[in-house]
Amino acid sequence: QVQLVESGGGLVQAGGSLRLSCAASGRTFKTNGMGWFRRGPGKERELVAAISWNGETYYGDSVKERFTIFRDNAKNTLYLQMNSLKPEDTAVYYCAADGDVRPIQVLVRLREFDYWGQGTQVTVSS
Repeated sequence: QVQLVESGGGLVQAGGSLRLSCAASGRTFKTNGMGWFRRGPGKERELVAAISWNGETYYGDSVKERFTIFRDNAKNTLYLQMNSLKPEDTAVYYCAADGDVRPIQVLVRLREFDYWGQGTQVTVSS
């Protein structure tokens, strides 16, 4: 059974940092794209960042220059380093993984991933 388990969420003051982790089990994703989504209160789900199997990255406009997505294929783990956090970053953050081998451009355009984690809450206070 494939599982994605996020961790690292919490409460932080504006300007602070958090690092989210997503540990995958049940299969390897070293040849697959992965990503982070978020859903803020009263907002639509948003693709925050994505990374291809070879390290090519995509960032949403609202997080560019502040967030960094990276992966450790040996540990089958995805990360999201979040710096200079703002109250508007408050959301439940979800890890997602592609079950196929698709270019990052396709993943970003379609926003379709096959596996999802349960989410981790990030709250940024002003």
